[in-house]
Amino acid sequence: MLRDKLNDAMKEAMRARDQAALGTIRLILAKLKDIDIAARTEASREGVADDKILSMMQGMIKQRNESIVLYEKGNRADLADKEKAEIVVIERFLPQQMDEAAVEAAVREAVAAAGATTVKDMGGVMAALKAKYAGQMDFAKASAAVKKALSS
Repeated sequence: MLRDKLNDAMKEAMRARDQAALGTIRLILAKLKDIDIAARTEASREGVADDKILSMMQGMIKQRNESIVLYEKGNRADLADKEKAEIVVIERFLPQQMDEAAVEAAVREAVAAAGATTVKDMGGVMAALKAKYAGQMDFAKASAAVKKALSS
C-alpha cells in the first residue's frame, strides 16, 4: 500500500538525515491526512484509496511546476530549485509515467470501450482513463488526445 511506503520512506529519510526528502514526505503525509479527514463519514473511518493518493500527488507536482514558472519569472532560482527537488521526491512514489504513444493507445482503447463518438462522450472516456491509469498519465495531455480522437 502506498501509505505504508510513504511512512517507511519518512523513517528512512530520518535515519539518513535527508532533510529535503524528509520535508517533502512530511508535506505529502500532511496533505494525505487532510484528504483522509475530508473523506471521513459516520460509517467509514478508513483512509482514501491508493488511486486518490496518486491523484493527490499528481496535483502536488502540478502545483510545484506552476510555482517553478513563477519563481523563474521572478529570478528566484533558489526557490525554483527547491520546488524541483520536491518534485523528484514526490515522483519516487508514482508509477512510471506513460509515454505519448502509450497514452494515445490507452485513449483509443478507452474511446472504443466506451463507444464514444462525439465530444459529448468525453466525460465517460476520461472517467475510464482516470480509473484505470491513475498516476500513470498526465490527464491534461490525455484530455487533449481524447478531444482530438473524438473530433476526427
